[in-house]
Amino acid sequence: MSRKFDVSVVGLYILDVLGRPVTAIPEGGNVDFIEEIRLTVAGTAGGTVVDLAKLGLNCQAVGAVGSDEKADFVINRMQQFGIDCRHMARLEGVETSATILNVRPNGERPALHCRGASDHFDVSQGMLPDVLDCRFLHLGGTGLLAKLDGEPSRALLQAAQAAGCVTTWDLVGAGPETWAFVEPLLPHIDYFIPSIEEAEILSGLSGVEENIRFFQSRGVKCPVLTMGGDGSMIAMGDDRIHVGVYDIDVVDTTGCGDAYTAGFIAGLADDRPLAECAHLGTAAASLVASGLGSDAGIVDRARTEAAMKAWRS
Repeated sequence: MSRKFDVSVVGLYILDVLGRPVTAIPEGGNVDFIEEIRLTVAGTAGGTVVDLAKLGLNCQAVGAVGSDEKADFVINRMQQFGIDCRHMARLEGVETSATILNVRPNGERPALHCRGASDHFDVSQGMLPDVLDCRFLHLGGTGLLAKLDGEPSRALLQAAQAAGCVTTWDLVGAGPETWAFVEPLLPHIDYFIPSIEEAEILSGLSGVEENIRFFQSRGVKCPVLTMGGDGSMIAMGDDRIHVGVYDIDVVDTTGCGDAYTAGFIAGLADDRPLAECAHLGTAAASLVASGLGSDAGIVDRARTEAAMKAWRS
């Protein structure tokens, strides 16, 4: 069946304001000087859809921004990458979701976040035919989507699978209360892509294999756990595929998980073996980690593939 979009990316859209390197916040009203400041479209949906578009996929963004100047930047930037933004709601009287990130010399990134518009949108029945006109539906940001979290997300993922879409999923800011939002979604998630730390918070269990079996037993087709410096682990049935990290100089880890997800989905869209999907995800994440912001380093598919080949050789 022909679909209009390769990927519909639903969920958390954020404007990130990033600065580096930040070793301390100046006291009082003093000023310190840093090397670089950037604005980027970010979030577990926003960062992913931008990277997917850079990797050559035809994408639509489904989420919300506010009625402020930050909204103009987010929408205009995505449109520059060819992303369809017809289903990005502009909500009156609320802020566009935004984060200020002070990036430390070692790549850590303490954040100040304004929740804003992403808490105030859902996917209406009238939108569904457009939203599900895709090969892949990615839901990103569970836990920071107050109106969409819970039953609306479950119904969306179930409808996506019924429509023949492959479903992928990631969250942000896992806490003990997040499990109540996540558990009903699991039978409707094909590729479940949290970090191992997030998975452990959700399950209450420690260890990669323990978490793989936990989520498989609750209906997930394929857990994909990102593990920072330990790479990633993909589980399909009893098969386990481990892909290590590449040897890079880390500048900023903002958006690395979103870039991995984008690369992994791009590999799936090419019908690549799961190990190759993980390598493409690792290459995308490595490029992002080499610069400032959630889309740093990724220019296009050809240069991402070339970087992957060089790092693997």
